Amino acid sequence: MSSVLQPASTGSDPSPDSSPEPSPAGYRPVSSHLAIAPPVSVVIPAMNEAENLPYVFKTLPDWVHEVVLVDGNSTDATVEVARELWPGVKVVEQRGKGKGDALITGFKACTGDIIVMVDADGSADGQEIVSYVSALVSGADFAKGSRFANGGGTDDMTFIRKLGNRALCAVVNRKFGARYTDLCYGYNAFWRHCLDKIDLDCTGFEVETLMNIRVVKAGLKVQEIPSHEYLRIHGVSNLRAVRDGLRVLRVILDERSNRRALRSRTHSPTLGPAGPVGSVGSVVPVRRQAS
Repeated sequence: MSSVLQPASTGSDPSPDSSPEPSPAGYRPVSSHLAIAPPVSVVIPAMNEAENLPYVFKTLPDWVHEVVLVDGNSTDATVEVARELWPGVKVVEQRGKGKGDALITGFKACTGDIIVMVDADGSADGQEIVSYVSALVSGADFAKGSRFANGGGTDDMTFIRKLGNRALCAVVNRKFGARYTDLCYGYNAFWRHCLDKIDLDCTGFEVETLMNIRVVKAGLKVQEIPSHEYLRIHGVSNLRAVRDGLRVLRVILDERSNRRALRSRTHSPTLGPAGPVGSVGSVVPVRRQAS
């Protein structure tokens, strides 16, 4: 698996109609001066987003390896629009419910070495993907989008949501030793192998927070990427500040409790068949009393 950016062959920039297939050398052209070897999969969970998909797909780079659309039982033309806009799109039917379930379903369907998460409401700019990928091929394991890093921004968050995000972010940083500037943002990218280390088991939208916590707990190298969040173009968001904030807080507390339990099991002595055991693989001798 390559982890470097390579100069592309000389010539003009790839046009929107040019084929995104890899060159014979295995590199996908990004511009006239840049090419990338690792195949990139973009996962888009969507439910009734037919009106927003044209804006989403318009910004996606044509050099991505594949687009995986996870359809959450849409009742509009979401799937038809996606296939019209991106003929090679891989459509996966979501059998469960929730954003976390949709993302996990999409991750399983990906074949690329790099996986990018993008929302279907038009709030994310697909042109930023190159920044995420650049961070990964430069050595990061997880590229985390941040609306509050220098260069980022948001048009969508209310004052209450900003305040809640900042407070929850501070808790995670303190409890898990992270240095995040943004916690609840769904625009992220990572190497596929990271999935083996974070073991996602959350079906709701708080899956984003869970990922951010578990990559830190797994000791993975994280790099924040400044990102701008735009307003949802069509439709109404299902986010509710207080309700969703409490769900995120529950995830944080559960992960903290799990960490304490694991530490306790690791350091607590257990009783083995040969006598007291101080640690795994080391037996403490038992002193016999003289008869």
